[in-house]
Amino acid sequence: MSAEVGGTDGRTTVRAGAPAWQPAVSVEPESPPVVPVLVVGCGNLLRGDDAVGPTLVRHLWERGVPDDVELVDGGTAGMDVAFKMRGRRKVVIVDAASTGAEPGTVFRVPGEEVEDLPPVTGLNQHAFRWDHALAVGRWLLKDAYPEQVVVYLVEAQSVEPGAELTGPARAGMERTIELVLDEVGR
Repeated sequence: MSAEVGGTDGRTTVRAGAPAWQPAVSVEPESPPVVPVLVVGCGNLLRGDDAVGPTLVRHLWERGVPDDVELVDGGTAGMDVAFKMRGRRKVVIVDAASTGAEPGTVFRVPGEEVEDLPPVTGLNQHAFRWDHALAVGRWLLKDAYPEQVVVYLVEAQSVEPGAELTGPARAGMERTIELVLDEVGR
């Protein structure tokens, strides 16, 4: 049996009388179920206290979290954070901060307070942070945006390249671990 196939617009078309072809793969693959709570640790493991978010996620992984919680090392990839939030009930983000407060101070910030779209002038993939991800996520995900977003920020003492977490940042991280565990329902 032969089929007459053609098309001038770059697409393949099948004319009437052609065999009934079946797709080789499903066009809409099933998505895995989304875990309702997401904890994302953001920061750079190679820059001292900026590593507090990813380090916290690793500590939570070792301690264990409830089955309805997914842990993600968000590193410095803000756009990945935006897509990971899709369909979640709650998202908890942890990162370092530089506000001038005492090093190790822990701030709890409701997501809506930091999700306004920042200026996009000069914004590129390398400068795209989690706060940009919240703004873009709210716009892009619409109804699939999480019901609740909470951000924990740990005041950094040093973000020198190659340095380890300082004592104050480590102490702030330990306090934040307890706060996050309470936040996600231990």
